[in-house]
Amino acid sequence: MDQRELPCFAEEPLGAGEKLEPLSAGFSVITSAAHTFNTDTILLANYSMPRRNELCADFGTGCGTIPLLWCARSCPRQVYAVELQQEACLLARRSVRLNRLEDQVQIVQEDINTLRQTRSLPLNLDLIACNPPYQPNGAGHQNNRPERRIARHEVACSFSNIAAVAAAFLRWGGRFVFCLRPERLCAAMLTLHAAGLEPKRLRFVQQRAGKAPFLFLMQAVRGGRPGLTVEPVLLIESKNGGWSEEMLEIYGDYKEGRG
Repeated sequence: MDQRELPCFAEEPLGAGEKLEPLSAGFSVITSAAHTFNTDTILLANYSMPRRNELCADFGTGCGTIPLLWCARSCPRQVYAVELQQEACLLARRSVRLNRLEDQVQIVQEDINTLRQTRSLPLNLDLIACNPPYQPNGAGHQNNRPERRIARHEVACSFSNIAAVAAAFLRWGGRFVFCLRPERLCAAMLTLHAAGLEPKRLRFVQQRAGKAPFLFLMQAVRGGRPGLTVEPVLLIESKNGGWSEEMLEIYGDYKEGRG
């Protein structure tokens, strides 16, 4: 997509604690202390990159980073960005306006658990991505701030619910792409099978060579045939301690702001 000039920020003034984060040439996202993004978000956006003219959804979109990266680097027909928390939805809607994507990205304030009842999304989607809470409810220390507790622990929606809802909205052969911590891999695969989603691609992410993976990325296909491809490990750092060549490619022009 061609580089475009961003509109004057008089249209979308920043509030206290908010930042304008550049994502790609001509695309930026508004973040706050409560609703931001990290390397995992960038990796998932890249791993789940839509094909041209696909109908897509992002479950738990937060401030809307993944839909914006999809539109910056691909050309999906329509993206439905689902988010429960009102403050995050307001940020995401402002970023959509800022990037002039109102006709391409729709922010849906909805509980994932009720999507099948309300039918707030169309059926037969080509792609659904989700960066789910990494901790089961009750595991580990839970943050006192509700927005962070919802993002990190399955207090609002479990991975089994997310998988079941994704399967309900995907077309036959549609793709569900997500990331989780490696300790949840076996349980996640059982959950996918129960939802009718066949794991097809798996990639582990390591900080550097010799370290254990801290993340995995997976693509599952609704009604897919058995057969899982385990892809080469993605290394965050090079031997010299800077970004690896692949990470520089994934970050693209966003890397200039990463140091």
